[in-house]
Amino acid sequence: MSITREIHERLEAAFAPTRLDVVDDSERHRGHAGYREGGESHFRVAITAPAFAGMSRLERHRAIHAALGEDVIGQIHALALSVEA
Repeated sequence: MSITREIHERLEAAFAPTRLDVVDDSERHRGHAGYREGGESHFRVAITAPAFAGMSRLERHRAIHAALGEDVIGQIHALALSVEA
């Protein structure tokens, strides 16, 4: 399974979001640190879910990292997050 799909499925399962966009942004980073041929090294995620209500920005980011797990986080170079309740 692709990393993009894995990110999407894990976040969907963990947070039941009302909005979830997972974008492989790797091509924009060609020639930069962490880039690899074939992509799936740099991602942008926009997620909106009631589960984030009452959480600080840091708590939201930690919750996303926990939901993705070390195995997914360890395969990517960069993860830009836009998180709303």
